[in-house]
Amino acid sequence: MAPHASIVGPFPPGADRVQYDRLRRRVLWRLTTGLYLFGTRAGARRNLMTCSLVTQLATDPKLVGVSVERAATSLALAREGGGFALTLVDRADRAVVRTFAKPAVEDVPARTLSGRAYEDAPVTGAPVLAGAAAYLDCRLEREVDLGSHVLCVGEVVGAGFGDAGEDVAVLRSEDTRMSYGG
Repeated sequence: MAPHASIVGPFPPGADRVQYDRLRRRVLWRLTTGLYLFGTRAGARRNLMTCSLVTQLATDPKLVGVSVERAATSLALAREGGGFALTLVDRADRAVVRTFAKPAVEDVPARTLSGRAYEDAPVTGAPVLAGAAAYLDCRLEREVDLGSHVLCVGEVVGAGFGDAGEDVAVLRSEDTRMSYGG
């Protein structure tokens, strides 16, 4: 069987590439990850994008990393605007991540993206979903080329909790039955 174009190595010697790729994806999907909204702004243009490849990278300075597909609208906006915001989503609001699987449609007078109200992060001005569980406002410090994705490294320059405070349960990948990564 010829390997499918999206299947990439390395592969153990003698492995069936298709079966091994399926196994590898199932294991990768079980890595513990959250689901977030990656907010970007360049001038008057804004976007919110669902993402899952997010982690804290350092504590001094406070750095977070977000892995973004190379062709994503949000990557271009983060580069041009010099920053981004991460919206941490309440588990009870899990359906919102499907809303931002495609580039958002902005209604400037209503201050909505794809029908959902947003606020501007205090330092970068990147959009944060109104009613968010929490947010991080980040200045884009550097990028790391990862092939299919670019790691956006941001220094946390602002943060806050939503109205529910610190006790809110934050959305995780397994809460949605959607598959990310792998």
